[in-house]
Amino acid sequence: MRKMSKQIVVIGGGAAGMMAAISAAERGASVRLLEPNERLGKKLNITGKGRCNVTNNCPLEELMAHIPRNGRFLYSALTRFTSADTMTFFREIGVPLKTERGSRVFPQSDCAFDVSGALKRRMERLGVRWEHDRAVSIIAGDGTVCGVKGEKADYPAQGVILATGGLSYPGTGSTGDGYRMASELGHTIVEPQGSLVPLVSDDPCCAQMQGLALKNVQVTVLNEKGKAVFSEFGEMLFTHFGVSGPLVLSSSAHLRDWDKHNYRLSVDLKPALSEEKLDERLLRDLREQSNRNMDNILLHLLPGSMVPVFCERLDIPPDLKANSLKKEQRRALLREIKHFTISVSGPRPVAEAIITSGGIKVGEVNPNSMESKKVRGLFFAGEILDVDAYTGGFNLQIAWSTGRAAGIAAAETEGEKRV
Repeated sequence: MRKMSKQIVVIGGGAAGMMAAISAAERGASVRLLEPNERLGKKLNITGKGRCNVTNNCPLEELMAHIPRNGRFLYSALTRFTSADTMTFFREIGVPLKTERGSRVFPQSDCAFDVSGALKRRMERLGVRWEHDRAVSIIAGDGTVCGVKGEKADYPAQGVILATGGLSYPGTGSTGDGYRMASELGHTIVEPQGSLVPLVSDDPCCAQMQGLALKNVQVTVLNEKGKAVFSEFGEMLFTHFGVSGPLVLSSSAHLRDWDKHNYRLSVDLKPALSEEKLDERLLRDLREQSNRNMDNILLHLLPGSMVPVFCERLDIPPDLKANSLKKEQRRALLREIKHFTISVSGPRPVAEAIITSGGIKVGEVNPNSMESKKVRGLFFAGEILDVDAYTGGFNLQIAWSTGRAAGIAAAETEGEKRV
């Protein structure tokens, strides 16, 4: 005799929600997925500039190092469903993969829709029912969930998985409804803010150099005490409002409490050269081109749009002859090349962030099952949790791993064992 399948409702049809639905259905649960969007995986389809950086093919220790916020909470989920497991899963459901620079994993087709499409087909084969409805609230009694109230209908459930995402990219359906529903059930919400988000600067040099991309630079973020809170090698971009690019986005994950702290970026434009080696090169250029103007000399060291900024900052006339540059000016130039400083006043709006930092307080969630410690039968997965990571496939791996953990735990109870 087989007992009735456990009824599970998944709220949210993004990466974590689809993985949770699949994982629960694979274990015999009867699963409904509530997603009001006309398409599943709407945010997933724009990740990686439309290519979908599925995961990062790196060891667990490296993966953990790329999760600056509450990484320890994720250790169990990431151990039980690793990036290697993610790659195997997608290959088995018909998505060939490739690994690129930085161990970033993409579908061979370079098309994110192939990823979301494969997940949708897997759900259909498992009998997951997609309800085009928006969840309004989670119904609970005596500390246990018993269903979900939608705009169109009510859905009875013995387990509910909340995977509604954060506040970033609101056009994809990230409205913050999940925070409200969890809060109504007694959960603490750590204030959401943008993570992996561009930074605003009042420094006029940013607008002067907008569109300039710097490669192979070292960016260090310092607080008001001069303490480094982030330092990494890579690429950055100047914009009309401030700075962006991979390094800046990653640095933003470390910058919080803007009302209490002042931050500035220190950019080493020549990280491969020590100040001594750089000075030797500069002296050689000045000696060999002694009759040339300084703006021409600087073009050998800097991108063209930076030259006027340097001349202005260092009070070096562009038409100053190289043989007239004073020793103090040369040393100031060296310092500026090694420590080009930009003050930043805050992040861009959370709607422009790649992911949301903040969310469900992880101390109120079981790290093994992703089940609420406050309400039985309530589970969480993905960006709604107060966890976030750097770019490079790490945030999607969090979605897959937490979705897997929540789906399995929601489905596997004694009530559904075959006897």
